[in-house]
Formats: sequence, structure tokens, C-alpha cells
Amino acid sequence: MQETLRRLARIFVTYSIKIISLLLAVSIISFALVCASPVDPVQQYIIGLGTAVSPEQRAEIEDYWGVNEPPVERYFTWLSELLQGNMGESSIYRRPVSDVIRERFFNSLALMLCAWTLAGAIGFVLGCIMGMYQDKWQDNILKKICYILSSVPTFWLGLVFLLIFSVWLKWFPIGFSSPIGITSDNVTIWQKIYHLILPAFTLSLLSFANIALHTRQKLVDVLNSEYVLFARARGEGKWTILRRHGLRNILIPALTLQFASFAELFGGSVLAENVFSYPGLGSTVSAAGLSCDVPLLLGITLFSALFVCVGNMIANLLYGIIDPQIREVGA
Repeated sequence: MQETLRRLARIFVTYSIKIISLLLAVSIISFALVCASPVDPVQQYIIGLGTAVSPEQRAEIEDYWGVNEPPVERYFTWLSELLQGNMGESSIYRRPVSDVIRERFFNSLALMLCAWTLAGAIGFVLGCIMGMYQDKWQDNILKKICYILSSVPTFWLGLVFLLIFSVWLKWFPIGFSSPIGITSDNVTIWQKIYHLILPAFTLSLLSFANIALHTRQKLVDVLNSEYVLFARARGEGKWTILRRHGLRNILIPALTLQFASFAELFGGSVLAENVFSYPGLGSTVSAAGLSCDVPLLLGITLFSALFVCVGNMIANLLYGIIDPQIREVGA
């Protein structure tokens, strides 16, 4: 027990150092890119006000934001405020950045979890089917579908699904996370799920093809192994072989790829949320970038990096729980 606790403590300390180093590098690079942007944040803020601003008022805004200070001084000022828990105020929403991220994060998390679950389930099942029917017509058709979907851009696929299922068939709403004209307090869970189905399914197609093709190849290797040939010689059927020998050998690789695809889903959600007008972090960071909302843009960038790093750390810890061999090697 003590050895397990020491091992977990070493893993936690190691990942904490890596996460802190990565966040520091991301903050420096993001701040440098924002400073090098040709978009003037003060001008964008004035345009958002919708009123005329005198040169004196503009100068006061510039002094308040510190845009005339050297970039290094501005970075350390922003970093010191961040370390105190102050992420600044969004110029678009006129609210603290932390409140905007907290509100939009839960919408994005629901979308990504649904898409992540769908991608894993669909990819694993299709991979098993392709592996069991290797080089037959079922395998050839499913492989072609996977190759096509893995090369299709998410935003284009989302537009096609909107046209078919929302405009023509009218099965799903065109966008948003809830019906228009209803306050958030009156929206039921079924209405949220109804608005979530189409964007989640579209986002799931971003990574399920890789899982399916990877699972197929692993299953083919298992079925060509000597112990499976021996099981066939004993009279075991192919579905019995899959249940007894195949699943336990292909589950860990599929699970590894499934966790690795979560970061990819996080990036793909930006396109999916913009296509479906879904109010999550993806659409928010796009709006922040177009309007040059520097505090919100930097806050979402750091939060996204932290979220992906923590997710990868949890995945690596789960590997040791699921597969004892990984736990012994990492000990």
C-alpha cells in the first residue's frame, strides 16, 4: 500500500512539473502571438461600444489596459494577476473571464463527452466487425467509409448534416443548445439532449475512424496468432474466439487510442460549435479571436492546455489500473 502511494506521489509530482512548465510556455507563446497580432484590441473594443469615443477617452482606455507599455512588462503584470486568481474581464461579454469560461466549459464538456463516448463505441464495434470479416465485402465497405470520413473536414460534414437533418428532414434543430425564446431555467434536460445529438454525432465522426481501423488491425493480429489457431483446432467458433481471446487483447490498445483522441476532439469542437452555433468554449474562443478579446483569448488558451494535460494524466493513471503489466513497468 505504501509503495503504491509513493508511486502515485511520484507520478503526480512529475506530471505537475510538466504541466506547470507547459502552461508557462503556452502563456509566453500565446501572449507573444497576441502582441504580434495586427488587430488593435482598443479599436475593436471601441467598435463594440457602438458610440463615438474622443481621442482623450481612447488614450484613457489605452492607459487603463497598458497597451503602451513594453510587452515584457505587460506579460508579467498579466501573469501576476493570473497567479492571484484574476484572469481579467472580457471586453465582449463585459464579465470576468473566469465566469465566462466556467459557463461555457460545461456546455463544451457535455458535447465532448457525448462525442467521445459515441466515437469509442462506434469505432470499437466497427473495428471488431472489420477484423472478423477480414478482406470480405463487409470489411472493404467499412474501410472505405472510415477512410472517407477521416479525410473529410468537420465543418463541411457539419454543414452537410445541417442541410440534410435540419433543413430538409427537420429532424433536429439548426443550432444552439436550447430552444430560442426559453430561459435557461425553463429548459428541460431532454431539450438539451435533443439539441446536442447532431453536433455530438458530427464531432464523433472526427475520431471514430482511427479507432475502428486501429482496432481492426489489432484484431487481425490476434486472429492470426498461434493460440487462436489452436482454439480453432479445438472447434471454437469465431465469435467465441472474439469473446474469449480477442476482446481482452484489443481493449487496451483501443482504450489508449480513445483517451489520446480526447485532445483531438477538443480541437475539433471549435469547428463543430461554430457550425452549429453551440455556446461552448470553441465558439467563444473564435469570437474572442475575431474581436481581439485578449483576456478571454489567453484565459481559454491556458484553460484548454490545462484541461488536456490533466486528461492525459488521468488516462495514464487509468492505464495502470486497467492493465497490471503497465503498472508493473511504471513502478
